Amino acid sequence: MEAKHSVPRRTIAGISVIDTPLVRAAQQYAREHGNDELYKHVMRSWLWGVLVLQHNSTLAASVDEEVHALAALFHDLGLDPTGELVSTDRRFEVDGAIAAREFIRTHAHSYGNGSGRGGRGRRWDERRVQLVWDAIALHSEQRIALFKEDEVVLLSHGVVMDFTGPNPALGVEQGEYDAVLEEFPKVNLTGGWVETMQWLCRTKPATTYETFMQGYGDEYVPGYSAVGHRMVDRIVLG
Repeated sequence: MEAKHSVPRRTIAGISVIDTPLVRAAQQYAREHGNDELYKHVMRSWLWGVLVLQHNSTLAASVDEEVHALAALFHDLGLDPTGELVSTDRRFEVDGAIAAREFIRTHAHSYGNGSGRGGRGRRWDERRVQLVWDAIALHSEQRIALFKEDEVVLLSHGVVMDFTGPNPALGVEQGEYDAVLEEFPKVNLTGGWVETMQWLCRTKPATTYETFMQGYGDEYVPGYSAVGHRMVDRIVLG
């Protein structure tokens, strides 16, 4: 891994983050494919993860910051309000992972396929692309994600922290958390999230059965039911 000082950095909400051209382009792409609340959510999720790194030098030494940045910025592309990146038959996490992979493969040569010198970032080989894909695809499945590579673990922690609050066990205290909220406030995170989950359960329910999304369908969507679509239905009751 490149030395941390070999790539440019900038400060967002008082936090030092990696600042390669590809990260800048990813941030702009996330803004174009997210409404205000979604964009602020992915920014906060990125920054929570960076705060975890700042409090854990061992983890910071092992994590590829550019991989983590792109995974965080892109982890909800599958909820793109424009519809451009949303499929009819895949989980939103997979849509996001696919869109992120396409973005990197299309833009890395122009923005980031360097040697780590001159602020261009490291070369984007398929291993790094796969890490971004895995982190996004698994970010909502902590029972799997937390046993994967550090970048995958870190993204999942950051996303969850945006909903649950600061996590002192990971080093993130209330004051740091509040400083990020001042820059990227939560306006209607919970309400917007519930609406988004309802939309998924209504428009492509097959992608929600036997996932965390199913609970939102059960609670809020009339006529929604996973019965007949569950593994137990197919194997035992079918």
